[in-house]
Amino acid sequence: MGDTHVLFVEDDDVIREATQLALERDGFEVTAVPDGLTGLERFRERQPDIALLDVMVPGLDGVSLCRRIRDESTVPVIMLSARADSIDVVLGLEAGADDYVTKPFDGAVLVARIRAVLRRFGHASGPNGSAAAETPDTIEGGVLRFGDLEVDTEGMEVRKAGLPVALTPTEMRLLLEFSAAPGTVLSRDRLLERVWDYGWGGDTRVVDVHVQRLRGKIGQDRIETVRGFGYKLRG
Repeated sequence: MGDTHVLFVEDDDVIREATQLALERDGFEVTAVPDGLTGLERFRERQPDIALLDVMVPGLDGVSLCRRIRDESTVPVIMLSARADSIDVVLGLEAGADDYVTKPFDGAVLVARIRAVLRRFGHASGPNGSAAAETPDTIEGGVLRFGDLEVDTEGMEVRKAGLPVALTPTEMRLLLEFSAAPGTVLSRDRLLERVWDYGWGGDTRVVDVHVQRLRGKIGQDRIETVRGFGYKLRG
């Protein structure tokens, strides 16, 4: 983990310095900056392994910065928000963030969340680090087919009507979970555990927003909402 480079954008001096020290003690290399425009410059210069972005930073707010980063890269992004019920959380996720942490946060919790994100980005080949379950009726040479949707579980590529679909690693893992069990209802808690590596209860808004993002890319009717239970992929 010593080679893992974290870009940390936070305008509060005390939080920025204390968090940087905590992350460095855990073996991370940290570039910490106080505003969004500097954060974008450092992102382009250093190409970090993960970005931690406070929602409310001057110059270029965290949500806008996340959107700019996502335009250029699939690097994992964690948003930091002062309020758990803030609309900023949803806006950050819709902008392309992979997860969020509410302030004030415990340093150990933040490190655990960072490591969870990095683990799943390092194992984007499928749930639990393995390829999605194969079913002979739907797979040919590692390619799962659902109507005009093709999921290449070996090449980690997705095509819709023959055209490539660009997914972030988190979106890819989510689609692989659905593809491994087409027609099966997957609960939000199960998806939090399998895709986000939460060993504890988490905010299901993370799942809901990612499902919406995924629908926007593979087709609104491809993933069905089963009220009161979760989601399922139409076969």
